[in-house]
Amino acid sequence: MHNKFNKLTWAVAVAAAALASQANAGGYQINEQSVSGQGYGHAGRSSNVNDATIVFGNPAGMSFLDRAQVTAGGTYLNVNSEISNVEASRTLDAGVAGGGAPIGMQVPIGDVPGGNDGDMVPGTLIPFAFYAHPVNERLAFGFGVYAPFGSKTEYENDFQGRYFGDYTEVRVISAQPTVSYRFNDQWSIGAGITYNQVEGELRRQLPSEATFSPENDIDSRVDGDDDGWGYNLGVIYQPVPETTLGLTYRSKVEYTLTGDFRAYDPAGEVVRADNAQLDLTTPETVNFSVTQQMSDRLKLMLGASWTRWSRFDQIHVINNEGDTITQETQDYSNAWAYGVGGEYQLNPQLALRAGVTLDFTPTSDEHRSVRIPSDDRRIFSIGAGWTPTENLTLDFAYSYLTERGTQVEQSRGDLLDPDAGGPAPALGGTNYSADYKNEAHGFGAQLTYRF
Repeated sequence: MHNKFNKLTWAVAVAAAALASQANAGGYQINEQSVSGQGYGHAGRSSNVNDATIVFGNPAGMSFLDRAQVTAGGTYLNVNSEISNVEASRTLDAGVAGGGAPIGMQVPIGDVPGGNDGDMVPGTLIPFAFYAHPVNERLAFGFGVYAPFGSKTEYENDFQGRYFGDYTEVRVISAQPTVSYRFNDQWSIGAGITYNQVEGELRRQLPSEATFSPENDIDSRVDGDDDGWGYNLGVIYQPVPETTLGLTYRSKVEYTLTGDFRAYDPAGEVVRADNAQLDLTTPETVNFSVTQQMSDRLKLMLGASWTRWSRFDQIHVINNEGDTITQETQDYSNAWAYGVGGEYQLNPQLALRAGVTLDFTPTSDEHRSVRIPSDDRRIFSIGAGWTPTENLTLDFAYSYLTERGTQVEQSRGDLLDPDAGGPAPALGGTNYSADYKNEAHGFGAQLTYRF
């Protein structure tokens, strides 16, 4: 085919990869690094020390553990999406539509064939594992492996918005060695480095003729991977034994993504192959929380998280020669998330938990995509921790996430181009708009063993 495939596909690929790999507020966020924390909505993420998952929540908290322990588990996410009020139209150059030569002006010629089933996010299990080892009363070491970011959407083959993206999968795996030092009964600090691997695959379709029939589409795909280093810092302060304040900082991570592009015709033959690269910086985040012991059995938690989303103001993709392929403004805003939760120790063996989280999206209506059609969200959680023996705790949690209904509105005027990237006018384009309503159910379980 032609260079237009590479330009269009990478523009969408970068947008999806950035959203999925950076999402800390809005988008498809992965918060599932602790099932005990999930039970109270992660409200005490930086201040409540339950088990070895504090390696992720706040590295300073490891020195508050009384003995070595390992925590492992996972959360299964089931996401449901409804799509309504769909408008999907196609356009054609007015001259071509009239049977003549192209004149450079698009006119509508009907709807894009296809459907809108929704429920495009498959069920996913997100695992994690942590180990924390107090060396003495002041010094502790720890290590964790977890998935901090990720996204997957997979629409049906004839999805009416397929020209803006019909498959997205981005996965990030992080490994984190950590150290913590406790100065006294009040102050503790911690630090960790993170080694992060990201890989993903993104697909979209391109029409090959004026009817936009899905059977004749060009299947364009891009995949790539990279790794990068980051760090996090934490501090815990206990002014009195009943009150714990925690603050955690997670650094930005810089990637240079490299990938291969392939476009396949309906017969499965490669009609275009190329490569490209982009620089991507994930933004820094800050989490603050306070845990208050109200009585021997009850403690309450409050938390807030801030993400410097304003770093993500544009998409800039280049080829191997350094030439610009696409450069688009994104204009993201810094975002906040807030949580409140509690834990009640019913008896020495059983703890009950509950929490509510408000998570605000950094995206705008202007730039929202079919790949990640999310908006502000509310998350309601319940959980329990069962300790049948002194050395063993089993934690369970359930979360219900509901998002504000949102709209996606996108348009392309350069989908049918008779020239290989030259000055000839585009022969056709497409417009897609729809209302999305998303909800999710999270089922978590973890095991903690103390040595």
